[in-house]
Amino acid sequence: MTQLTRRQFLSRTSAGAAIVALHPFSAHAAANQAHLRIMETTDVHMHIFPYDYYGDRPVDTVGLSRTASIMADIRAEATNTFLVDNGDFLQGNPMGDYMAYERGLKEGDSHPIITAMNTLGYDAATIGNHEFNYGLSFLDKATARAEFPFVLSNVAKKVAGDIRSNETLFAPYSILDRELTDGAGNTHPIKIGVIGFTPPQIMIWDRRHLEGNVEALDMVACAEAYVPEMKEKGADVIIALAHSGFGNHEHVDMSADSAIPLAGVDGIDAIVTGHSHKVFPSPDYEDRPGMDVAAGTVMGKPAVMGGYWGSDLGLIDLLLERDGNEWRVITTTSEARKIYVRGEDRKINALVEDAPAILAAVQNDHDETLKYIRRAVGKTQAPLHSYFALVADDPSVQIVSIAQMWYVKQQLAGSEYADLPLLSAAAPFKAGYGSPENYTDVAVGDVAIKNVADLYLYPNTVRAVKITGSQLKGWLERSAGMFNQITPGATDVPLLNPNFPTYNFDVMDGVTYQIDLSKPMMFDRSGAVIHADTQRIVNLQYQGAPVTDDMEFIVATNNYRASGGGAFPGAKGDTIIFEGPDTNRDVIVRYIVEEGPINPKADANWSFAPMADTSVIFTTGPAGVGYASDVEGVSIEDTNTLDENGYAKLRIAL
Repeated sequence: MTQLTRRQFLSRTSAGAAIVALHPFSAHAAANQAHLRIMETTDVHMHIFPYDYYGDRPVDTVGLSRTASIMADIRAEATNTFLVDNGDFLQGNPMGDYMAYERGLKEGDSHPIITAMNTLGYDAATIGNHEFNYGLSFLDKATARAEFPFVLSNVAKKVAGDIRSNETLFAPYSILDRELTDGAGNTHPIKIGVIGFTPPQIMIWDRRHLEGNVEALDMVACAEAYVPEMKEKGADVIIALAHSGFGNHEHVDMSADSAIPLAGVDGIDAIVTGHSHKVFPSPDYEDRPGMDVAAGTVMGKPAVMGGYWGSDLGLIDLLLERDGNEWRVITTTSEARKIYVRGEDRKINALVEDAPAILAAVQNDHDETLKYIRRAVGKTQAPLHSYFALVADDPSVQIVSIAQMWYVKQQLAGSEYADLPLLSAAAPFKAGYGSPENYTDVAVGDVAIKNVADLYLYPNTVRAVKITGSQLKGWLERSAGMFNQITPGATDVPLLNPNFPTYNFDVMDGVTYQIDLSKPMMFDRSGAVIHADTQRIVNLQYQGAPVTDDMEFIVATNNYRASGGGAFPGAKGDTIIFEGPDTNRDVIVRYIVEEGPINPKADANWSFAPMADTSVIFTTGPAGVGYASDVEGVSIEDTNTLDENGYAKLRIAL
């Protein structure tokens, strides 16, 4: 592991250098002043070890064991520290699934993430939306052994007329008695209040676990109710643990992203945020109303968002001054300290080593998880390979589409969208880029969880959009940019457009269609229209009837596509009707576990429109040639030759 000093790291990133220059590591406290350092982890998602369980390999970009080393540095720098977690700690990788679905928790068992947090000496934590993924009973067992309080103000088992009278699932807040050492070395008591918040959308995302059992409330309304009570009970400093993105500076009722209006609630002194898997302070939030990146503040209050998966440790410095028997905040700084940096050569350089105590505390759980991911969790009755994903309906894409559709159908059940036609869009990720070995290839039989990495490379989350038939046609026209225009009667001409990324080749499951390669592409590489009147997509049908422009569809996809990635018609951020909390990978795993054995045989719902006396050449991995005769909807012939990069050259007769 390559080590860089923090100074070397900062010299390589101007943004980091600017933040550190504005936020010094040590505050000079006078005799009646004390320096309090609030440390935050958020969205750890069970990444305790620096390990990619899907790829079955160690990595330097994740791990609470790495973040723990930064905590040790912080504690060495300051006399007074306070460590909090901002939620989404319980779920997110195969270790979390192993604990919930396989091993379970008996009375008295300690969940590995809680074991790690106890080892690190957390002072308090809140509950994120993903804590509810495994149900309330499992959440109760998992948190039972924590040696620190969990706080959550906006989820209630019973709702009363007055928020303060609600019977909450967890204590809405906690006031912790601590001692601070001032600049002269004298100790003084302080009451630190912590209050927690989670997105109200848990009632949608985990409806099957929560409906009828709890009710979620607006975060800001709960803050306005409980914070004055905390002050009445003597809290000197109040820290909001907001598992929430920043959102708008104006309060939107029941928003999942409410950190800005929360920070504006009178009485809150500091706010730690998360949920968005981003970093604050950072240039990502320049020029946002209510936010000051240079000062590290939101609505004038110190704020931090510490990345995700242990990538960063959020840090807020408070210089407190004692006024009689009370403390008040006089200056603040904020920053996020990283566990790694990507060098100019794009290689990952670790900035810290592992904390041995954390590795030792959960080593057995890690070892058991490795056995779990390497063991079959389901079976497939069809081979899952991507050798022909760019020229025919493909099993590796099919399984993604099926799983997405299965998941979204459950999530939309009982909603206003439940009866609309449901489609699913998925693209091949491993389709030969950079190497003739870079293809998915899972044989018939056992499927291990680590195989899912082959099926879905990216940690996207599930989204659903509502589009019209006209937008559906445009979506497919955009996808058809994968192919060159072919002149009728041409022989052995290149099929694939080398300037079109394979991850933008969406196949739409749930409809049937053909692609007329004789027509020019509608869009250029960036998504700009270049041939408005072209019509490559022909014979587009839903359940055997032509798709009309005014028909309405729900499309299951991912957050990248739904938010505008690839510039697809109907998927530019304004048509989203559902934002799932789960990654597409996790959905595939869940589908395989719950629905197996699976049979994701490609159904040839799309094909090329026939062109007489015309043939094209495409390339694939040599290992795929043996599957060629089984591909439905296209006639493939092996030329028995390789190109200069080692790819097999195959012929398609159109």
